[in-house]
Amino acid sequence: MLTNQTAVNKNLIILHLTVFVWGFTGILGALISIPATQLVWYRVLIAFITLFAYFKLTKTSLKVSRVVFLKLFFTGAIVGLHWILFFQSIKSSTVSVTLVCLSSLTLFTAILEPIFKKQKISIFDIITGLTIICGIYLIFRFESRYTEGIIYGLISALLASIFSIINSKQIQNRPAPIISFYELIGAWVWISIYLAIIGGYTASMSLNFADLMYLLILGTVCTSLAYVAGVAVMKELSAFRVALITNLEPVYGIILAFLFFGKREQMTLGFYAGAVIILSAIFIYPVIKNRKRAS
Repeated sequence: MLTNQTAVNKNLIILHLTVFVWGFTGILGALISIPATQLVWYRVLIAFITLFAYFKLTKTSLKVSRVVFLKLFFTGAIVGLHWILFFQSIKSSTVSVTLVCLSSLTLFTAILEPIFKKQKISIFDIITGLTIICGIYLIFRFESRYTEGIIYGLISALLASIFSIINSKQIQNRPAPIISFYELIGAWVWISIYLAIIGGYTASMSLNFADLMYLLILGTVCTSLAYVAGVAVMKELSAFRVALITNLEPVYGIILAFLFFGKREQMTLGFYAGAVIILSAIFIYPVIKNRKRAS
């Protein structure tokens, strides 16, 4: 019993560190000087090479059927666009604004998942969604100078919701790292095609030493390593517990942004009121949902 509890505590620490690392992603996005599309191109390249090395070391088979490969490959386009808009949101506003907008992922999932699965949308989901919309409205109202960044952040959250719903079906039949690997390859290929069409392989692809270091951290620690760690803890922790702790990502991110950028990340009281409403809804939602399932 003690051994099992020790394993649970160890995995809780790993999960908190993983979520903290995910929160650090926004900081790196703000520090890297190249445009968002080129940034994501490098990120996914580094990430899938790192994952490939991990698979070789662990002697993991990468075999999937052609149908599965195509599904994951095309889902990669959604993943890539989500990341591009996420980093573009940071560059158009602030890390704090972007992370709070990304929290609306809960709202989009509550609406879209029942539609995808042909289920009824619950009244509680609607109430939670309306609460989050109120928070978003406050942020729009008091941080109108960041309207462009807010729109990018909300679309990024919508795309994250879509590929999360798609992956919730894929995860039933194959390991999460395999899904991630082929989606990363898909994201990289689609972004490469887009850059070729618009002539994006220009001076904007060149990296200074700081950008290279930040990208290596982003691609390895914040993407590949964090993803593998996030999957590994699910052996000891329930999906509910993982989801609840993952909700701390914007909280960690906003604290880190304030520590790194100081006054640049200071917002109006309206922003913080909206952020509190959104984050409160996100934390309360899984707790009540879990109680309703148990009753």
